Amino acid sequence: MEIDSIGFLGGGRIVRIMLTAWQKKCSLPRRIIVSENDGAIRERLKAEFPSVEAVTDCTLVAGCDIVFMALHPPAAKTVLPELKLSLNPKAVLVSLAPVLTSVKIGGMLGGFNRIARMIPNAPSIIGKGYNPVWYAPSLGKPECELLDGLFSPLGDTPVVSEDALEAYAILSAMGPTYFWFQLFQLIELGQSFGLEREAATEAVCRMICGAAGTIYKGKLSPEQILDLIPVNPLAEDEPAVKKIYQERLTALYNKIKPAG
Repeated sequence: MEIDSIGFLGGGRIVRIMLTAWQKKCSLPRRIIVSENDGAIRERLKAEFPSVEAVTDCTLVAGCDIVFMALHPPAAKTVLPELKLSLNPKAVLVSLAPVLTSVKIGGMLGGFNRIARMIPNAPSIIGKGYNPVWYAPSLGKPECELLDGLFSPLGDTPVVSEDALEAYAILSAMGPTYFWFQLFQLIELGQSFGLEREAATEAVCRMICGAAGTIYKGKLSPEQILDLIPVNPLAEDEPAVKKIYQERLTALYNKIKPAG
């Protein structure tokens, strides 16, 4: 299987993230078609990626070799049934959404089963994403290797079980939102303490990379890691923060996890 064309159903944030990553690596596929109803989004895509065809007719995307479904689940439930007669039978459909299982997607497409599912991660925009993927058994080794190569400029793409994807949606896909605002707050504080913004940004970013690396490669228990720094100015607030994580993220996971 060779890729002559790639299509996106939807043209929102994750599409721009993926196109930006491919563009930075000089690996934009030869022909890319994006179907998007919002005129402002289409114009932005055309401005940022002149080679991309931004259209309103989703059936043009359905004829591509690889079709990315970049729609929220409610919109997908409307769009996918409209494509079951026009979808290229040799194509691979890659869903970028949680909630909708391959069985549900296939059912909306009249039994189509050449499906992959990926949970995309925003740092893919700089090639540092963590994007777990699942491949349907109907996809052979050549198709999986081809998709692996297509995903490579985005970052790491570990193959996982389909029933794990919603957990990754909470941890890796939404995870940056739990921390980015805090990191920007630290940078602003650094500036208020007299550091230049560049110096404060470097300090915070180097700190967070090292802190994450200590968890991942330090071979220390959580208790040992937490004991590495003797002063914890926010200790009294930790229980409230942990409660927020536990309650809100558990509720969200239960909401997006497919039933059955």
